[in-house]
Amino acid sequence: MVDFKEKIKKFPDSSGIYLFYSASHELIYVGKATSLRDRVKSYFQKRLKTTRPIEEMIHEVGDIKCRQTDSVLEAVILESLYIKKYQPIYNVQGKDDKSWNYISIFRDPYPMVATIREHDLKVLRVEGGVAYRQIKYLFGPYPHLNSRATLKTLRQIFLFSTCQPNQKRPCLYYEMKQCLGVCTGEISPEDYRKEVIRPLIMFLRGKKKGLVRVWEKEMEKASHEERFEEAARLRNQLRSLRHVQDMAMINESFVGDESENSSVNRYSRIEGYDISNLGITDKVGSLVVFRNGRPDKSFYRKFNIKTVVGQSDVDCLAEVLERRLKREDWGTPDLILIDGGKPQVNKAKDVLEGRNLTLPVVGIAKGPERKRNDFFLVPFNENPTEFSAWVKHNKNLLIAVRDEAHRFAIAFNRSKRKIRL
Repeated sequence: MVDFKEKIKKFPDSSGIYLFYSASHELIYVGKATSLRDRVKSYFQKRLKTTRPIEEMIHEVGDIKCRQTDSVLEAVILESLYIKKYQPIYNVQGKDDKSWNYISIFRDPYPMVATIREHDLKVLRVEGGVAYRQIKYLFGPYPHLNSRATLKTLRQIFLFSTCQPNQKRPCLYYEMKQCLGVCTGEISPEDYRKEVIRPLIMFLRGKKKGLVRVWEKEMEKASHEERFEEAARLRNQLRSLRHVQDMAMINESFVGDESENSSVNRYSRIEGYDISNLGITDKVGSLVVFRNGRPDKSFYRKFNIKTVVGQSDVDCLAEVLERRLKREDWGTPDLILIDGGKPQVNKAKDVLEGRNLTLPVVGIAKGPERKRNDFFLVPFNENPTEFSAWVKHNKNLLIAVRDEAHRFAIAFNRSKRKIRL
């Protein structure tokens, strides 16, 4: 008999997919995670007020395996490939058609890349006609993927165009070096399919390693033939492919499976804060908001630090919180997430108490050698045991909020420095 707890301890604390097999070795469920170890372990722990359907059938699981990926995006793609190939019973039963997205590539001279929802795809299939026949490749479905963020990430890597041939002026992405010249007539349809669409298809078919080898060979060849601009472009694409920044694509399907949203919704509005500076200059703060497990950028806010002299992230945080809490028209958070440790969390507690507020606070600080995340909690009126368990179960969501607040603060700080310099 498999000792699941011991086996799970050996799972990596990184993104990938996990596979539940029955006693007869049939694949019955595939899931994705930002931390394979923590996600799979959660299935064998006592739950808070909610039970996922797969947990009710956990006694059927005879073995568990996992496949590690380099990024969340690759975990999404790999999960989809497994679901399509093996049709695991608990994935099929839990399917929510309206929220499943596909990536489609059309039959244009310069093939257009777009996302399409399962519901809309079914309508096209029923109606038939030109619109459906124009789709040449269809990848997915990808449960609960953020379509806009996904296309943005893929475009930055593969440089597919959204412009039209023979435009009067180059498109914005051409100016940003993210378009190879469809709008200016600098690339033929044949070269576009070879240099842009073919690599994208390889990636969406789960052949990243093969694609890396292809691009490395093409980069070496271009460099040898003194086509240095092309070699530099391939170098940048390889770098982007190896370091996919895809936290923006995460939503509730990563912090909880489709049927456990009530656990996330216990604190449906989470506000994340971070401070960024360069010594004593360009001190800024950021506020990001996640609602029901998803980033809601309409509520993001930037803060120029006005009152703090010298360098003190703790005092900067206090100023940001004070200014934010005065704005009742911005709504009320259910939970406050701080990028920082005990000093920052204690300061946030002081600010809240000074305004007679009892909102729960979580701080996340990098541990020794920056290899782990340490959590610091202020439950206030929450049951400490239950709150601690909720935080542990939703750790990946909280880390995503922290990372987004950090990204937003850094981006604002850099823009200020550019203007100043």
